[in-house]
Amino acid sequence: MARTLRVLAWVMGIACVAIGLFHVVAGMSAIPGAGDTDATVDSFGRFMGAIFAGYGLAWLWAARQMPIPTVAVRLLTGVFLLGGLSRVLSIAVAGWPDGFQVLLMAIELGLPPVYFWLADADERSARARA
Repeated sequence: MARTLRVLAWVMGIACVAIGLFHVVAGMSAIPGAGDTDATVDSFGRFMGAIFAGYGLAWLWAARQMPIPTVAVRLLTGVFLLGGLSRVLSIAVAGWPDGFQVLLMAIELGLPPVYFWLADADERSARARA
């Protein structure tokens, strides 16, 4: 389970950095269904891309630790889950988004239980080895 956590942390980190940088470079054209927007929305989207890249760097930092800190995994997972719950709130307020956004929401709601379950796997494995 510790190896699974480490692999998932690396994959999450790399994916978030790549997605975030793509949003910084491409702006609102990186968002399926976004259509034409004004400079304010484009600025916000690029800023959030930078924040998402930073979130990915936090995952990469955690993945490099020996053992991976349980607290870091839980905090980063909580942020990811909050993103998914925010999409649910958006559906309640504004309606259904593009289908790709719905797929992302499913990932953001489905993956956190796995991370929460594995959160202490690396620390438990280190204690067992000691």
